[in-house]
Amino acid sequence: MSLWKEFLRALTEPLGDHRPPLATARRPWLRRAPYVLVLLVAGSLLPTGVVTLVRFHGVDPALATALAAVQAGALPLALTRPLPAWRLVVPSVLVGAVATHGATAERSWPWPVTTLLGYLLLMVLLAVRERGRTLLAVWVVTFLGCGLGRTVSGAHSDGSSVVVTALSGVVLLLGWSLRGRGEAKRLLAAQERVSETERARRALLEERARIARELHDVVAHHMSVITVQADSAPYRIEGLPPAAVEEFGQIAAAARGSLGEMRRLLGVLRTADSAADRAPQPGLADLPKLLATVGRAGVRAELAVGDGVSALGPVPEAVGLSAYRIVQEALANVVRHAPGAAAEVAVTAADGALALAVRNGPPPGRARAAVEVSGGTGQGLVGMRERVRLLAGTLDTGPTAGGGYRVTAVLPLDGTGPGEITA
Repeated sequence: MSLWKEFLRALTEPLGDHRPPLATARRPWLRRAPYVLVLLVAGSLLPTGVVTLVRFHGVDPALATALAAVQAGALPLALTRPLPAWRLVVPSVLVGAVATHGATAERSWPWPVTTLLGYLLLMVLLAVRERGRTLLAVWVVTFLGCGLGRTVSGAHSDGSSVVVTALSGVVLLLGWSLRGRGEAKRLLAAQERVSETERARRALLEERARIARELHDVVAHHMSVITVQADSAPYRIEGLPPAAVEEFGQIAAAARGSLGEMRRLLGVLRTADSAADRAPQPGLADLPKLLATVGRAGVRAELAVGDGVSALGPVPEAVGLSAYRIVQEALANVVRHAPGAAAEVAVTAADGALALAVRNGPPPGRARAAVEVSGGTGQGLVGMRERVRLLAGTLDTGPTAGGGYRVTAVLPLDGTGPGEITA
């Protein structure tokens, strides 16, 4: 079945100029098959055509040789240029009809057997290469030619004209249908690729908008602190000169204006289903609760926090939020793709950065998750990459030797890392 599908695909594949049928087949012997078939047929039709025209139709040997050579030689040409080959054959058929007119009554006229076979093979090569309007024009010419021959010499003509008209129409129609089906499948596949690209782009934009909404709360908190400190500075610090008091007032006013602009920006970024984004943003302290949720989904997850993490003190809110979301997405992927597998989450500190490692083993059997990890974005690696890029960190993902999966990330606390992402 796979061979037949490959044959149909290669036969209906769009071909550039001077390319024979099956030129896009993956298997070399399929690409060579049209050449072998046409050369065998042409090599057989040439001598038999000469013998048939000379012995059974009384044609002059020189003329018979010329007609057979044109009709057989047009077949290899039809592999790459079927329409010029057909234009070459049509005059030879007319000359042959005139030359064989008046032959023995029991002989086929105006289509000797060799001419009929070569013409039908030429129709096959035309059908798999040319457009529908061209095929229709070829059949109309064939129909009119056969009809004219029967009209001019109805008593001498036999049923070969009817056979050629019917069979050429069937061959051209089947070839046109086959190419139309192949073209429709190609257009559908191209549209699916475009749709997939658009879906991936939309997912990326949605994830970036989600990250921006989350970071709004972090930035808004810092701006609020600046506003409060600037407003209270004249009351907390005695003996400030008027210029300093005025400067603090300008800082507070600018901070309040920035907060207002951020609220308007957040209104643009929010969507109808983003009400949950208004909840307080999670951080490293919420990881135990996240693992408990994963446990209810059937994934046994363990959390290991290195001693150096506590020595870091409070990490920047953007780093803590990104760390939480990366672990959340990694565990959500475990729940979706490896339900029931054991997972390990490690949080360590190294060289002024927060290092995360989430590893899981293969799923036991075909277990299914009972619940989903709450709050997951469903974007998986897309969201992880965007969060790591935001902090100029590094991300490394991929399968493990034991059949599981790993996600490791390094998030610089100052956002000045190399920003490398591998998968």
